[in-house]
Amino acid sequence: MKALCRYALVATLLVVVGGAVTWPFLDAVGRKSMAIAAAVALPVQLGTFLLMIPALSDRSRFIVRWGVGVLVRMAVVAGVGLMLPRLDALNGTVLLLSICSFFFAFILLEPVFLGGKREEVPA
Repeated sequence: MKALCRYALVATLLVVVGGAVTWPFLDAVGRKSMAIAAAVALPVQLGTFLLMIPALSDRSRFIVRWGVGVLVRMAVVAGVGLMLPRLDALNGTVLLLSICSFFFAFILLEPVFLGGKREEVPA
């Protein structure tokens, strides 16, 4: 649980910093779209991260759960993309690019917090 709390804190900080950096370059609709992207991406990512933690000791279970997490994130991006025609009040480009960017950054953070115990591989 300690890894999840630290990961959630850093992921939230990443969303805040990413939003703050891009905020001046977006109009009101773009800002709303980015905020919604963050509100969708962060809980999904924390859920998929939580899914992997119990499987750290078993490599095959870990890979299966990591793969399920990847499929969930892909489904979220596809679902948001398919809903874009109905979301006239949002900027679809900002929404999709923000979700994809957040997921990409979150995935890059995962190994840092899932490091755990590393075994030496015999030569």
